Amino acid sequence: MSGVIVTDPPKAEAKDVEALAAYGVATVHEAMGRTGLLGTHLRPIQQDTRVAGTAVTVLSWPGDNLMIHAAVEQCGEGDILVVTTTSPSTDGMFGELFATALQRRGVRGLVIDAGVRDTVELREMGFPAWSAAVSPQGTVKATGGSVNVPVVVGGQVIRPGDVIIADDDGVVCVPRERARRTAEASEARELKEAGARAAFQEGQLGLDRYGLRETLVRLGVSYQSYDAYERERAAERDGERDGERDGAGS
Repeated sequence: MSGVIVTDPPKAEAKDVEALAAYGVATVHEAMGRTGLLGTHLRPIQQDTRVAGTAVTVLSWPGDNLMIHAAVEQCGEGDILVVTTTSPSTDGMFGELFATALQRRGVRGLVIDAGVRDTVELREMGFPAWSAAVSPQGTVKATGGSVNVPVVVGGQVIRPGDVIIADDDGVVCVPRERARRTAEASEARELKEAGARAAFQEGQLGLDRYGLRETLVRLGVSYQSYDAYERERAAERDGERDGERDGAGS
């Protein structure tokens, strides 16, 4: 497998990345029209951590971390390393030594659609990671790949320089040219949710705040008392038994 290492790709503006860092993955995902998620299989090895940064992407051969070594050189302050493989892999491709090198360069975290190891050490050193697996399985350094090319994780295309936000809920990717608009939309959504939160604390129901009673009526959902519901069910059961007797006598 041959490959390419692309240097100095365009990145989202730092001020837009920092603006997006104020919002959780769910908020950003909703603000983009419920898009951008990297799937439910990427889980954090730590808790209560949120990071945002610009993607440095890696496409590796499964079970081979050569291109992660090559990618370290391309990483800098405010980046997040995003690694995937040419076919599914759960091997422990990333560990504490990689994290040490990346942390020295100001990298904010790792997203890998494969395995990580040394998770105790990663947590102790404060290097956050989101992975598809945790595995002590070792890897080799034998096959070429690519750095800073578009990759796909969970059906989502990630380009170098796109914004990655990751927290306890998962990981979302914001295309770099949409970073500012998405930050603005996320702020608007947070303000809207603050109003709803205050209303719910006062006792208002979502059914009334969002006009959902009319939706229930439109969908044919009705309210019944328990006694009326039980009478209706009993009548249905009696009708079914009568039908069975009629069928047996024919």
